[in-house]
Amino acid sequence: LRLGGILPETGNLAFLGPPEFAGVQLAVNQINEAGGVLGADLEWLPGDSGDNGEVANATVDRLLAEDVDGFVGAASSGVSLTVIDKITQAGKIHFSPANTSPAFTDYDDNGLYFRTAPSDVVQGAALADIMINDGAATAAFLVLNDSYGTGLQEFTIAPYTEAGGTVVYGETETYDPQAENFDAEIAAVAEANPDAVVIIGFDETAQILQGLIEAGFGPADKLVYGTDGNMGNALAEQFDDPSVVAGMRGTLPGVDVGGELTEFRDALLEVDPELIDFSYSAESYDAVVVTALAAIVAGSDDGVAVAAEINDVTRGGEKCTTFADCAALAEAGTDLDYDGVSGPLEFIDAGEPSQASILILEFDETGTITVAGSVQGSI
Repeated sequence: LRLGGILPETGNLAFLGPPEFAGVQLAVNQINEAGGVLGADLEWLPGDSGDNGEVANATVDRLLAEDVDGFVGAASSGVSLTVIDKITQAGKIHFSPANTSPAFTDYDDNGLYFRTAPSDVVQGAALADIMINDGAATAAFLVLNDSYGTGLQEFTIAPYTEAGGTVVYGETETYDPQAENFDAEIAAVAEANPDAVVIIGFDETAQILQGLIEAGFGPADKLVYGTDGNMGNALAEQFDDPSVVAGMRGTLPGVDVGGELTEFRDALLEVDPELIDFSYSAESYDAVVVTALAAIVAGSDDGVAVAAEINDVTRGGEKCTTFADCAALAEAGTDLDYDGVSGPLEFIDAGEPSQASILILEFDETGTITVAGSVQGSI
């Protein structure tokens, strides 16, 4: 079984790259220590997704030429949408640990696209709940114009307004993340004077946040929220004084690897001692383990054959939580149900989790990300 990577070594989601690469590498190491897949080591061929289709497509072309059976990535939903047709029409598995756009649920992918991250239907509802509970009666949304941004915009605003919140800017407006500045958007927010500002973006968030702070709409003045595309320590590091982001809150699909999953965290740090964020590390790990188990069940490394077994190894059989234990069940012909590090998974037929944890994150007074709690969501 050969898997290739399309994960962000470069680009505006590069801060997600190290934990994702570490999660994949840890899974590969443990799978091969347990005997590999179908009597051979699992092969991992890493590759960069960048933050645009040009880089990702070049990586996919290279890895297809190397005859990989499946791909792990991309982190960005927009980037995945630039390569999904090429991958699935080649009969290869496309498995993302971090795509959250609702567009993938019903995408015509020949049954070959999967993700361990939940749809933003879940994250949006969680963020809306947090905003209402924090007392945000009015809100402005600053949203980047891509499938991730517009999807999360829609599925946050709908439950927020249903719960009584009012959107005073950004219900349909979006911004170009490549714009030279965001002065017009910041001025519109200031004029609307909301209780809360929601920024759904990537690394351009720092520039937007600086403008909001200068306009008196930063975390010291208003309720400010982010999401998984910007809620990482890398955001604070872009400021000379990281404490200016203190109090900013947001959501991240996932589990508290740094605080609660100490054994998994320590194993990741053995792979990469320089990790400071753990976002999507568990989901990356589980994507590889699920694929490897499906290959054992299928008795094949062919992408189409493996894909046909992926959903079922996450549901309906005998519970198991490690590759070694699950592989033993598979080799004995026992129907298995892998409960992953990232959660129970329980994939629906669309190839995505039906149950998920959403972390509530907050920057502390030093500008360091902390976990303030979590909520459970389901589809």
